[in-house]
Amino acid sequence: MNALPPAPPIRLGPAQLLPDPSGALWWPEQATLIVADLHLEKGSSFARRGTLLPPYDTAATLTRLAALAERFRPARIVALGDSFHDRDAAERLDPADQQRLAALVGSCDWIWIAGNHDPAPGPALGGTILAEGSVLAGLTLRHEAEFEPAGHELSGHYHPKASLSVHGRQLTCRCFMADARRVILPAFGAYAGGLSIRDPALRRLFPASFTAYLTGTRRVSAIPSAHLLGGSADQPALDLPRQRW
Repeated sequence: MNALPPAPPIRLGPAQLLPDPSGALWWPEQATLIVADLHLEKGSSFARRGTLLPPYDTAATLTRLAALAERFRPARIVALGDSFHDRDAAERLDPADQQRLAALVGSCDWIWIAGNHDPAPGPALGGTILAEGSVLAGLTLRHEAEFEPAGHELSGHYHPKASLSVHGRQLTCRCFMADARRVILPAFGAYAGGLSIRDPALRRLFPASFTAYLTGTRRVSAIPSAHLLGGSADQPALDLPRQRW
């Protein structure tokens, strides 16, 4: 079986969106880079509760985001909520990380969408804070997807991940979930976990078929939901050959 070709653009309403292996979406017509669930300072949040994690998650996340900004040169960056892991996370930023984030925010038209972890994100870092349901060029921006969206919707919140068989072994990847009404982005943050696409919370949002755009280190692969592990009993899961993801 041949390796899967690169994922095509995601068509959502008026937009053609390019899924990136990093978990970001690039919207060429709007020169807009979209990310979800950075969860900055998750490590320090856990440390305050006695669970010690290496305190490098914010730096790692910002390094990846800065590399994307350098590559795409966006006129606008949209952060779809939970950019910070809790209400006080922005105050715990290391000075170097704060400077790097402020430089990113100041480099373009930066939009913060409020999330459940950070209802008032980045108050001292610049940018524009928008409530859920704000519309950008025909797409509705949300942190958490609506059950019945009125229009075409971009959101995060659920940190979707999917599993498939690769040379007889199970591979689990962060993924985008997309159908004709909505796209849910994977979490971008270094310490953000994942929720299976088969979880009831996501099944209710995608009761019919959808496409999962699985992110690897080098590529994104689009796979119909029925072919993923745990999919339809009428469709066997794909067993892909080994390849450099």
